[in-house]
Amino acid sequence: MRGVQCHRASRAGSSHHARQGPGSTGRGFVVNRFALARPASFEAAQAALNDDRFTLPILKAGGIDLLDHLKEGLVEPDALIDIKRLGRAAGRSPISRQGDRIRVEATTTLAEIASSTVLRQSAPALAQAIEDAASPQVRSVATAAGNLLQRPRCWYYRNSKFFCNKKGGGTCFAMEGENRYHAIFHTGPCVIVHPSNLAPALHVLDGTVHVMGGRRKQIPIAELFHMPAEGIFSEHNLEKGELITHITLKPVEFCGFYAIKEKTSFDWPLAMAAAALELDGQTIRSARICAGAVAPIPWHLPEVEKALVGVGLDDDSALRAACERSVERAEPLEHNGYKTKLLPVAVRRAVLRAAGRGENKQ
Repeated sequence: MRGVQCHRASRAGSSHHARQGPGSTGRGFVVNRFALARPASFEAAQAALNDDRFTLPILKAGGIDLLDHLKEGLVEPDALIDIKRLGRAAGRSPISRQGDRIRVEATTTLAEIASSTVLRQSAPALAQAIEDAASPQVRSVATAAGNLLQRPRCWYYRNSKFFCNKKGGGTCFAMEGENRYHAIFHTGPCVIVHPSNLAPALHVLDGTVHVMGGRRKQIPIAELFHMPAEGIFSEHNLEKGELITHITLKPVEFCGFYAIKEKTSFDWPLAMAAAALELDGQTIRSARICAGAVAPIPWHLPEVEKALVGVGLDDDSALRAACERSVERAEPLEHNGYKTKLLPVAVRRAVLRAAGRGENKQ
């Protein structure tokens, strides 16, 4: 393949992007040798993924999560396929109208999403989901597809000392260990939470990922992810050789997103929610609600959607009661029961923000 280079790099310390958990050491180590390919098109990138010379090729766009994995020794690819510039190769705008949908290129940065006039006017929940994520430096590099496909932040998974279920072991150390940031909705054998901010927002906006290289061309966001019991070694349903080229979503006038974090900057949400509403005056006619940071997948909340129908935005007690239904199915672990208090708050604030009442913080 043309444009393939070989690299070997040293690394030291542990990731500053992951919460430091049990057994964190920060000892240095060395990255394995790998080839670097810079394909000129998505077709060439897909061909590189299927190149028989490589046993573990990995796509690189922004590379934020990939760099963490390399530093932490969690992956040892023999090829990195750099696709960062492909979404712009044809001169296409990173975010554009496409008929009655909005198109977001896979390599669009989070900063571009947060500042997009198109999204802020026609799908504000998506821009809101990213506006305070990570740090300005990360948002300027990280990409839309990368945010969707990033790996779990579980400190046992991220630590090479713990051979957990996701790494082929036989134990979920978080089940009985330090689990204050883990799932309250789970079925085993792993209690990670899905870290993507974009995924809950795209869920309520009828988001679809468009893929190349497999039998499918489109995958609804609601079908992109799976529970650990359905496949422990990955969080998504992309097949080998498939890659996301772009994402489409439906414009929604009344939509909003809200995240609750321990601190206001550069932190992972403890609970987050996205809401899309149809309103009849000040009454909710229909709703779509999806939560994040509380389950191994973006967590659809149909019970809340049903309870919100007919609720007036000025009826605070009815609104609170409907949002409390968000935790009906929760099974908190020993140290994360507090999330059952946070999630109804995040849902209610997302609903109010969707209705244009974003300053209400009660």
